[in-house]
Amino acid sequence: MLPLSLVRSAIASPILIELKNGETLNGHLVNCDSWMNMNLREVICTSRDGDRFWKIRDVYVRGNTIKYLRVPEESVEKVKEESSKAQQSGKPARGRGRGGKG
Repeated sequence: MLPLSLVRSAIASPILIELKNGETLNGHLVNCDSWMNMNLREVICTSRDGDRFWKIRDVYVRGNTIKYLRVPEESVEKVKEESSKAQQSGKPARGRGRGGKG
């Protein structure tokens, strides 16, 4: 299971992001690109100390500032199901292979 596919399966779900500076963001994931830059909506931002809170309508998070993510368990299950279906159907996994049709 690739991290990017896991995050993309969590679009429109609530997500928690801790930044490298210690702040946390709780909101709904709107979009994620290949560098893990993310757009969140209806965000509650918590300070590093945990004593201050801000409610922010929209937030853009640059991927290299993210320390860790917490996604809903349903998203993890969804990715597991999709990967097992791909293996059963005989489709080759997407990735960096040698190419060609064999």
